[in-house]
Amino acid sequence: MYSALRTRAGSGRRRPGRTLRPVLAAGIGILLISCTPAPSVHKHSAVPVAPVHAGASGRVYVTNQQDNTLSVIDAGTYKVVATVPAGVAPEGVAVTEDGKRVYIANSGSARVSVLDTGNNKIVKTVTVGKSPTGVGLSPDDRSLYVTNGSSNTVSVIDTRTNRVTATIPVGKSPVSVAFSPDGGTAYVANSGSGSLSVINTSTRRVARSLSAGRSPVGVAITPDGNSAYVADEVGKQVLAVATRTGKATAVQVGEGPFDVAIGSDGHVAYSADLGPGNVSVIDTSSHRVSATIALGPPGTDPFNLEVTNEAIYVTNQGAGTLNVIDPASHKVVATVTLGASPYGVAVS
Repeated sequence: MYSALRTRAGSGRRRPGRTLRPVLAAGIGILLISCTPAPSVHKHSAVPVAPVHAGASGRVYVTNQQDNTLSVIDAGTYKVVATVPAGVAPEGVAVTEDGKRVYIANSGSARVSVLDTGNNKIVKTVTVGKSPTGVGLSPDDRSLYVTNGSSNTVSVIDTRTNRVTATIPVGKSPVSVAFSPDGGTAYVANSGSGSLSVINTSTRRVARSLSAGRSPVGVAITPDGNSAYVADEVGKQVLAVATRTGKATAVQVGEGPFDVAIGSDGHVAYSADLGPGNVSVIDTSSHRVSATIALGPPGTDPFNLEVTNEAIYVTNQGAGTLNVIDPASHKVVATVTLGASPYGVAVS
């Protein structure tokens, strides 16, 4: 099976039409993506070329926020093999390294659902804070960190008992979380306070706070742990933040970047740019956009990313689809039609 990068979160983000950041509500009309009509790309679910990794046994899990479901996709054929009731307004999703459990943040019910992948059944629900948005598994899979957007906290769930063992106050409107490679530090993007909360996972306390633009929503950590890449939605930029010093280098991308992911070798980062319907490819050594991958017209709304060695997966909220991109050629090799408003994505 494939292993998604363990240094990033399970791609949980904001619910369209519900603002976690009141300061943005008046001025950012493009972000009201639930009102955007789906473009024609929604109609095309066939695989245009041979799969990047044909014959694979892995699964891709995507939350459909407005349908309250989880789509289970065969990673070898790109076919939806199951659609599972997930909870109210499911957003972030994460899968364990062994592929046996999937965790889903249900923002409308303040609960995390636990899915047994053996039978695609929800076997447990865990109550957390208000508006759980993002989920991230620690590198050892023993802890699940959940960002609670309306509580300004992170809930820590022991994955062996499925119980909340800590509640950590962070900045305003936390959206996503990512871990350092050694699991000693968790980084939380706080969209309402323009900051990264840096959590010591041993003490389960915020050790410090780093400035991270106007509205940080997505965060990913480089394989060496030296940089946090942050999608600054309002600033129209991705920030490369040095984790030791806090110094930030800005990379201008498309309008409304909502998520960021990093390739396994750390040489490339990817930004999902809501406004133009693109994915920006960032050279991490030069901090410049080296390529732009067009996914569809404005209104496609690429939202969240997951990267493996074999593929780049992008959820498109407006189009109701999942794009699969070949990281070598930057070509879209498959478009999978899903439910209403696909949101988070995780790969086993």
